[in-house]
Amino acid sequence: MAIELERACHGTYRIRYHRVFVLKYRKKLFLKKVPVEYGKEPLKGIGERYWFKFDAIGMEEDHLHIVVGTAPRYAPSEVMQIIKSIIAWMIFKRFREIKRELWGGEFWSDGCHIDKVSDHGGLDKIKKYVEDSSCIEKVKHQIQLILKRLGWSLDTLEPSP
Repeated sequence: MAIELERACHGTYRIRYHRVFVLKYRKKLFLKKVPVEYGKEPLKGIGERYWFKFDAIGMEEDHLHIVVGTAPRYAPSEVMQIIKSIIAWMIFKRFREIKRELWGGEFWSDGCHIDKVSDHGGLDKIKKYVEDSSCIEKVKHQIQLILKRLGWSLDTLEPSP
C-alpha cells in the first residue's frame, strides 16, 4: 500500500514517521494502570486539531508506538512535543495516582525514537509491526486478569494468598 499523497494550499507531500515514546524510568504503567483504549483516545483529538494522520498505534507496558503523517509545516520535534504533552496532560488528569508513581514529575522520558517511513513497501511493514507490537501484551494482560479473578498468578501459576 502506497502512502497517500496529501494536499496543502500550495503543494503536496507524503510524510510519515514511525515514533516510539518511552515512559519515564521505563515504568510499566500502560496496560496495568492506563487501559489501551485510553492511551489511544487522545490521539484522535490531536489528529483532528493538528491535521495529523495516525496510520497505526501500538502500546506496550512501557512505551507507545505510532505511525503518524504530518504536514511539512511541522518539524519532527514539534510533532513529538505536541503528542507527548497532550497525552501526558490527559493521562495525569484522568489517572492522578500515576503522577505519584512517577514522583510527581514527567510522564515521558526525554526524546524519542523516530524513523522516516518510505513509500516503497515500508509503510505496510511498519504498520504491521506497530499494530502487532501490542497484541502480545494485550493477550498477556487479559490472561493476568482472568488468573487474578481465579486467585492465581501468571508468574508462579500457583494460587495467590
